Amino acid sequence: MQPPATAPTSVPISRLALSGVAAVLVLNLLLRTWVKLGGVLTTLLIAATVAGAMALWFAWRHRRAPMPSERHHLLWLYGGVLGLLYLGLLGMMMLKDEPGPMGLLIFGLHYFSYPLFAWLVFAKGFGRRH
Repeated sequence: MQPPATAPTSVPISRLALSGVAAVLVLNLLLRTWVKLGGVLTTLLIAATVAGAMALWFAWRHRRAPMPSERHHLLWLYGGVLGLLYLGLLGMMMLKDEPGPMGLLIFGLHYFSYPLFAWLVFAKGFGRRH
């Protein structure tokens, strides 16, 4: 009789997702406030950098591709926490001056770039060696 197959050790995905959110906040503050970069290009740069860093950390730390449940957990938590922060920012924008439809579209594009890049780098083929 063979021993049961063991699942990979539990991975602290929550810590990785929350570290990604913290990195997004810090990079946004650094690049937008001190370096004076702005716009969608800066958002795309930060989103790609953080997503790539999370993927590299996972691959380096665990030496395997993330399981589907880990990918889903990471994306939901990372996107969800950022979504809550963006909703708070939208609320503050509404208090100051209500943005128009184009402003809301641009605001949404800024937000959706973060989970989109994370989804792209953590795609099913991520981390596989050919």
